[in-house]
Amino acid sequence: MNMKLTGLLAGSALVLASFGVYAAETHMGEALKHAEAAAAAADAKAVAEHAEAAKTHAKTADEHLDAGIKSLESAAEHGKMGHADVAKKAAQEAVTHLKAAQ
Repeated sequence: MNMKLTGLLAGSALVLASFGVYAAETHMGEALKHAEAAAAAADAKAVAEHAEAAKTHAKTADEHLDAGIKSLESAAEHGKMGHADVAKKAAQEAVTHLKAAQ
């Protein structure tokens, strides 16, 4: 019974975590979608609303890119020092951030 409950909880956590990653992976796509909608909008209010939404997603993507670059710098630095485990962890963090920036 405990194994089933543990498996259910672990599975639920993975589903929620993957949803968060999926949602984060669309920032550049959302920014582009809203920028295109702003460019095609018929009135000033719609332009402003879409432009604000695009800016929010673009800023989030930019923050993830910055974090990804820092993680890559850390991975390279630790790799050169022979710290394989730390370097690999930093590289994985970079992958997560770069995917989130998309």
